[in-house]
Amino acid sequence: MDILDELKFDQAGLIPAIVQDVESNEVLMVAFMNRQALQRTIESGRACFWSRSRQEYWVKGETSGHTQTVKSVAIDCDGDALLIKVEQRGGACHVGYRSCFFREVSSDGNSSLIVGEKVFNPDEVYS
Repeated sequence: MDILDELKFDQAGLIPAIVQDVESNEVLMVAFMNRQALQRTIESGRACFWSRSRQEYWVKGETSGHTQTVKSVAIDCDGDALLIKVEQRGGACHVGYRSCFFREVSSDGNSSLIVGEKVFNPDEVYS
């Protein structure tokens, strides 16, 4: 039996993938994979995801050069989420931050505070 058969993909055939830096354990991003994206990731060692908005595959860093080399893939206890540990080159966030989680909710819950620093200018990368 293929280990991928044990995964619980949602009705659209997707499973959430939490992407974490292998050295710092910083959570970099959350994306979605279907079975083929996960298979491509395992075979190539490069993070491949399914874009829900564009309805197509994308390999992290193909456009920006900010790549993710996959070091491990873990499955949660329910088989409905993945933890992908990567070696991140450059920023993971498409708006220029190392992590997509660069904002924290303020203590009063009315706003967010930027806690990360931009590592690249997205206008230069995605123009």
